[in-house]
This record gives sequence, structure tokens and C-alpha cells, in this order.
Amino acid sequence: MKIKLLLATLLTVSSLGVFAETPAEKGLRIAKAADLSDQGFSDFTANMVMTLKNRAGKTSRRIIRIKTLEGKGDGDKSLSLFDEPADVKGTAMLTFSHGLKPDDQWLYLPALKRVKRINSKNKSGPFMGSEFAFEDLGSQEVEKFTYNYLKEEPCGNGMKCHVIERIPAYKYSGYTKQVTWIDTQAYRPVKVMYYDRKNSLLKTLNATGFKQYAGKHWRPALMAMQNHQTGKSTTLEWTNYKFKTGLSKRDFNKKSLAR
Repeated sequence: MKIKLLLATLLTVSSLGVFAETPAEKGLRIAKAADLSDQGFSDFTANMVMTLKNRAGKTSRRIIRIKTLEGKGDGDKSLSLFDEPADVKGTAMLTFSHGLKPDDQWLYLPALKRVKRINSKNKSGPFMGSEFAFEDLGSQEVEKFTYNYLKEEPCGNGMKCHVIERIPAYKYSGYTKQVTWIDTQAYRPVKVMYYDRKNSLLKTLNATGFKQYAGKHWRPALMAMQNHQTGKSTTLEWTNYKFKTGLSKRDFNKKSLAR
């Protein structure tokens, strides 16, 4: 009788939400689940077309090769190599992502024939004139943010998404917060809204055309960043994803930028 009474009491207390997660705990749990769902890719390469559009609708296009190495106990390493147009050909950016420690980023400028280190205080600046900031291009390590679960809602194509607010925990971010939509089935980030230092909506990123690789890893075909304050936009079209190509740390160093 006492056991039944105890169980009934526990069920009643649980139903009242005493044992429920807080919004911060739930947001962190989902962020960790999303991170875990993509672990084990080892490395990948891809081709990218970056299209910049100004307020008047005029566009310019850049052809880029991407290489990424999965981090072991730290953030990922990535290398972006510009092939076209001629005025940016040979430009390369190397990123070593970290948790709360500032990301290490270097930019090779062929016109100057030198490697320039990106100061951690300037990570909110635009990357190569695009609507993507330098801080957007590092891997989004879980430790970089604190989280707050907001709600669950439909997010297109029959999907439902967790809507989570994440606040940068690292110094010198250009954002006060980001609101992210992560689908409830595959934990794919399908949308991010970025708020500037005045807490006004700055830009929105939408990722579409996801395809699964190696039976586990989801990657988008298109990422579209719209700047609501300037009217400018940047799209990234991804093709030719290849996983586990044999990349190593030797492929990601400052010397490789000049090569």
C-alpha cells in the first residue's frame, strides 16, 4: 500500500512538472543531440558557388573549393580555396574552430603574397564581401553558446522543428542572440535568425535541399543568407560532397594557404 502511494505521489509530482527540464536544459540537450548526430564524418570536400547580390539586384559569383577535417577533442578545421573570378583567384581562408577559445583564422591574399591573421575582435566583419561573417564560418561548437528552448512548430515540407535561442558565450560576437530551427527527426539546422548588438533582426539564413551522405551525414544543397538591414544577400550552392577522402592535419596549416 505504501509503495502504491509513493508511486502515485511521484507520478503526480512529475505531472506537475517538478522533474521537467528547464528551457535552458532542453535547449542544451537538443544542441548536443544535433552535434552528436553528425559526429564521425572524419573529413569531407565539396565545391561551392557563392553568389552575392546587392540591394539593386546586381550579382557577382565566386567559385570555391571546401575542405573540412573533423576535430578530435576540439573544433573542426576548414580550408576555403577561391578559384574564380580572376581578381580573387588564389585567395584562401583557413579556420581552426574551438569552443570558448577564440577561433584561429588566417586569410591568404595572393595580391599581397602574404597570410593575414584575422583578429578575434574582427570576427563579426563580412567574409570576402558576403553576408556571412567570419564567425559564421567556423564549426558551431556546442560550448560556444548558452541555450534557451522556445517551442516546437511546423517548419515546411511536413517537418516539425525545435526552435531554440542560442546566445554567444564567446567574446567579440557581432550578435546578441541567434534563433535556430532544428528539425525534430534528423536534427538538421534549417533556419537561423541573427540579431545584432542592438538586439535588432540583422539577417536570416535558410538551408534547403538536404541530402544524406554515408548513411548518416546530412548536408544542404543551398544556403541563403538575407540581410534585412542592407537588402543584400548571399547564396552558397554546394555540390560534389565527398566524405572520408583521407585528409589529415598536414592539409590544414598556414603553408597550405600559400600553396
